[in-house]
Amino acid sequence: MSSDLSPLMRPKWLPLMDAHIHFEMYEANERTAIIQDMRAHNIKAMIAVSKDLESSQENQKLAESYPGFLYPAFGYHPEQKVPSEEALQRLLQWMDNHTAEMVAVGEVGLPYYSRLEAAEQGKPFDLEPYVQLLEIMLHFAKKHNKPVILHAVYDDADRVCDLLEQYEIKKAHFHWFKGSAATIARMAESGYYVSFTPDILYEEEIIDLARVYPADQVMVETDGPWPFEGPFTGQITHPKMVNDAAAAWARIRGLPLEEARKMLYDNTLRFYGLA
Repeated sequence: MSSDLSPLMRPKWLPLMDAHIHFEMYEANERTAIIQDMRAHNIKAMIAVSKDLESSQENQKLAESYPGFLYPAFGYHPEQKVPSEEALQRLLQWMDNHTAEMVAVGEVGLPYYSRLEAAEQGKPFDLEPYVQLLEIMLHFAKKHNKPVILHAVYDDADRVCDLLEQYEIKKAHFHWFKGSAATIARMAESGYYVSFTPDILYEEEIIDLARVYPADQVMVETDGPWPFEGPFTGQITHPKMVNDAAAAWARIRGLPLEEARKMLYDNTLRFYGLA
């Protein structure tokens, strides 16, 4: 069922949350329109992840502007150059001063796609600085008892699982995850969560993951403003698209839509401590 039904035609759905969005990357007019649309599309709130100090500060301001609609996570996205020591310390100090406002440390992880691009171009890539950066972020999460939001796919996920165990972090959210059956089983057994983007409607790899991952450890997200293909080609990514992701997950698992939506919503509340 499309999420673009008019309010008069739309069923009285239970709400959902967008469990992972880069809200600060939208233009100001787009952000305003999204917030105004959320209730009409039964989107209760969003988890706004950050990529560096500047975006963390922007998300903190947005959370103040839209209380109850936006919950920020602060961190450093791995698909970019590792920060200087000075920049890293500024970020960590700022995060330390704003732990009460943050629901998680994120987005953090390892640079799979940057490393892949370097390999395709025949360029060297030193992964160790990124591993060290991730360890610093995990240490922060452990110290402040915060969940972590992870960018870690394929082989990187196993190394990240090792680090999560090393730092005794139990609450980990692998967003838009892709990986081997063995890694999936390890993550599920460890109690880690994954989230499905709108590509659950057309990507076989994601559909296969949705079939097997424990139903009480999954959420839906958009990773907006990242664009999608299939039925979403040419559209601006909007939190309302989690309605489509939820409907797809319900079909895959053979669940009534209302039951599926309640599970996805409750899982998100539980993971982020918002219940």
